[in-house]
Amino acid sequence: MKIAIMESLGISEEELKKHEASFVAQGHEFVSFEKTGDPDKLVDEAKDADVMILANMPMPADVLRRCENLKYIDVAFTGVDHVGLEAAKEKNIAVSNASGYATEAVAELVIGMALSLMRYMPQVDEKCREGGTKVGFIGNEITGKTVGIVGLGKIGTRSAELFHAFGADVLAYSRHIHADAPAYVSQVSLEEVLAKSDIVVLHCPLNDSTRGLINADRLALMKKSAILINVARGPVVVSQDLADALNNGTIAAAGIDVFDKEPPLDPADPLLHAKNTVVTPHVAFATKESMSKRAVIVFDNLASWLAGQQKNVVL
Repeated sequence: MKIAIMESLGISEEELKKHEASFVAQGHEFVSFEKTGDPDKLVDEAKDADVMILANMPMPADVLRRCENLKYIDVAFTGVDHVGLEAAKEKNIAVSNASGYATEAVAELVIGMALSLMRYMPQVDEKCREGGTKVGFIGNEITGKTVGIVGLGKIGTRSAELFHAFGADVLAYSRHIHADAPAYVSQVSLEEVLAKSDIVVLHCPLNDSTRGLINADRLALMKKSAILINVARGPVVVSQDLADALNNGTIAAAGIDVFDKEPPLDPADPLLHAKNTVVTPHVAFATKESMSKRAVIVFDNLASWLAGQQKNVVL
């Protein structure tokens, strides 16, 4: 089979070759490409491939429809909203994801953002460099606060565990009750999570029910002292509504790792100019450790599919 790796998997060439070796020994061929957003180039690269491996690079349905040989898409990412799944369904192309590789990475960044915002780290860093002091920037502790988790999957559950370890009370909202959730997590309505939490963390997937989930009306339910952290998907939040809420004092601060589009961002993006924010260019999933974990899952997915036992099934 011809296997096209459509973008870097974030690991060294040596590590990549180790993963490929057993497949090459079986007679399979790998070709690798640089990330691109050019649909015609994507088709040219993948048109003869039986298998496509990609991370979070958009893969439009129109491109997939033009890849006549494609049988399997091995997504090196948890979310698959960037893949044209409707075309994959039409063409009976199997799709797997790499669920679980970034659980620690994302949850740890959430804690980092919470601490940074609660202790005014960007501001006091700037003041210190200017010869200033802590005046005006006395922060707060996580201990004793209420943290609301929206989306209680693996990553949301890990974030809950870390906040619990800091001594926070944990509320959570998901579309379905999680019977296996830890006893210290109180599962309540979205409205209760928003109204009672000092820190709200978004971990939900992007789908029709979550697009625009956090809008002006729901931001108005939150405490004026509250922090919102979005490590889910950008469109889960209405960007302009969040920027307005921050600038108007509806909420106190926000940590934002995901936006309406993948970075690099338009310099005019309203969230880049909102008050009291920590912004990062979609890095929550990206650590050296998580990239290695991801590669293991991706190539295990490939081996399992070739053996007729598909894992991490999306389609």
